[in-house]
Amino acid sequence: MRTARAQRSVLGVLGALILALAAVFAAGPAQAVSPSSGAAADQALLIAPPAPSDAQAGASLAAASPGISPAVNTQHVPAGGSFSCGDGNFCAAVWDPTTSDWKIFFLFACQRYSVSNWLGDGAYYNQQTGNATASIYGQSGNLLVSAPADGGIIHDIDWDAVWSIRNC
Repeated sequence: MRTARAQRSVLGVLGALILALAAVFAAGPAQAVSPSSGAAADQALLIAPPAPSDAQAGASLAAASPGISPAVNTQHVPAGGSFSCGDGNFCAAVWDPTTSDWKIFFLFACQRYSVSNWLGDGAYYNQQTGNATASIYGQSGNLLVSAPADGGIIHDIDWDAVWSIRNC
């Protein structure tokens, strides 16, 4: 009888462990805290640019959504809509032709990010701390823009030539 109890206890512990692991894997890879979940005092409220002049009213079937690797938190914002760029983030606004709105990328972890389908006019905001300077690079690794942290001042940019960003 004692053996049956021990077996049930072991099975119960294993079941709880399996459920906990399933919850971890279902949540996906760890990300930096979402800029929209921080304290209001640590965020700059920004206004997305107007839609690009060449943006079509409907999404094209051949269009591709802008992407980034490694993955970061993103948010879709309508033209002229507001969003927050939390302290410690380099935020980039890229027009998403598949949704006809701005896709905001929140680059938080210090690393080099490769971008894809970042086309046309957009904007960036360097809300990083500690005087971090972001570097924006072209196809051959050439430095296109050196962007020092400046409290979230909006900077216009043409994303066509951009291939990667190192946010610190």
